[in-house]
Amino acid sequence: MPNRTGKVLLIDDNEIDLKIHYRIINLSGFFDEIISCQSGEEGLAYINKNLSNPEQWPDFILLDIQMPEMDGFEFLEIYKKFPKAFLDTCKLAILSSTLDFGDIKKAEANPLVIKLLKKPLYPNELKELLSKYSGSLGI
Repeated sequence: MPNRTGKVLLIDDNEIDLKIHYRIINLSGFFDEIISCQSGEEGLAYINKNLSNPEQWPDFILLDIQMPEMDGFEFLEIYKKFPKAFLDTCKLAILSSTLDFGDIKKAEANPLVIKLLKKPLYPNELKELLSKYSGSLGI
């Protein structure tokens, strides 16, 4: 079982999914802090606000694809422009219920996306993913 680590940033416009995933992650005990954002814009605002303070950087981001205003792919277009030090520190996985084959392929082809996880999030999948990236997450 991975040890607890820093912060996870959850980005999902669906309030119910956000609450469910918050609870699952909280119960898993893998992270000390869970930051919930209901839009890509809110997630980017959190990152921008804390960019000069590495202690506030999330270690891990779980990003939904299908959101109004700014979808997950639009988020990734802006996200990839963050400093290399930030991108190296923060790992990102897609957490989505999409069945769109194009979206799935696009997510899997993005070099910033370490994994595409299907909703709902299962603690064992999260544990496996965190174990795989434990060195880079400081676990």
